[in-house]
Amino acid sequence: MILEMKVPSPGESITEVEIATWLVEDGDYVEKDQAIAEVDSDKATLELPAEVSGIITLKAEEGDAVEVGAVVCLIDTSAEKPEGGATEKVEKKEEAPAAEAPKAAAVETKTYASGSASPAAKKILAEKGMDAGSVSGTGKDGRVTKDDAINAVPSMGTPTGGSRTSTTSKMSMLRRKVAERLVEAKNTTAMLTTFNEVDMSPIFALRSEYKDTFKAKHGVGLGFMSFFTLAVVRALKMYPAVNSMISGKEMLSFDFCDISIAVSGPKGLMVPVIRNAENLSFRGVEAEVKRLALRARDGQITVDEMTGGTFTITNGGVFGSMLSTPIINPPQSGILGMHNIVERPVAIDGKVEIRPIMYVALSYDHRIIDGKESVGFLVAVKEALENPTEILMNNDIKKALEL
Repeated sequence: MILEMKVPSPGESITEVEIATWLVEDGDYVEKDQAIAEVDSDKATLELPAEVSGIITLKAEEGDAVEVGAVVCLIDTSAEKPEGGATEKVEKKEEAPAAEAPKAAAVETKTYASGSASPAAKKILAEKGMDAGSVSGTGKDGRVTKDDAINAVPSMGTPTGGSRTSTTSKMSMLRRKVAERLVEAKNTTAMLTTFNEVDMSPIFALRSEYKDTFKAKHGVGLGFMSFFTLAVVRALKMYPAVNSMISGKEMLSFDFCDISIAVSGPKGLMVPVIRNAENLSFRGVEAEVKRLALRARDGQITVDEMTGGTFTITNGGVFGSMLSTPIINPPQSGILGMHNIVERPVAIDGKVEIRPIMYVALSYDHRIIDGKESVGFLVAVKEALENPTEILMNNDIKKALEL
């Protein structure tokens, strides 16, 4: 029996996938539930398991975009498993020829003097500062003619003798979808960005004192993301328009905070979602950030884990970015950009002190969020980060950190 394996639907609204990698070869024997391919959708990379055991015949090439429901391979379930193992290739027997073919006559090989040039061509090329070897000749035996020399175009710039090769590679479906969404965000939103700076000294002091105890107790580090996530949750409650989005001609507001966090995965940028962040503690946020980051890194993130989100936090600071204008993650209306932390001179009570400063940026859709709300939101985030003990921990550090 020959089974046609079709592309299953990876999630709602996904109509096609791309064959990223075949994990087996044509003619291999595969076991049921064995991963036979990795496929890219516009949201994630997923494994395609074999539906039955048998010999596989591939019907799509790596890089092909195939529609959901299309046949990508055939599996012959009547084939017996080879002794060498499940993935051993089953060789096809070739029939013996009916008669021996006559021996081919000896063929004389001819060496072409490619790159040689006529005297007239040499003179023209010399005037152009070109070498005959860099010109494709159209004359007999590849000889460079006068016309070839006249039509030859010298490369611009100073000759260096270095390599001038280039390569072309196909963008993955995930990368193409990210590109489409970025252009969509720029073209369909009235995006504006407001900036502020945060003195990270209080958070540095808390982490320095409690990070070892926190990790020993909970098995996760006390990073910056928990402080920023909880500061954002508080600010979203204060300014609900930032936790809203446009739906047709209506404004859709949420009473929960699903925070999307931008992480770099092997296939590019991914944005998994921390659900109901308003109900999480410092430990809860750090544990969820670690879980999602590991799944994204290992290519295990699912479509459901990246669907939704009411607000996004992105951290370009891990790559050394000092300042940027993050692009909104549609259909959301706001995104907070974190950046690197640099010691800078600041005025404190009339005196100059050196403090660890981070620039933060809020990009927002001006169609739904006014300037007053956007600035107020970012100031609220700044206040919480610069006074975390009082605002985020209710003056009880050990209880907030569950120590």
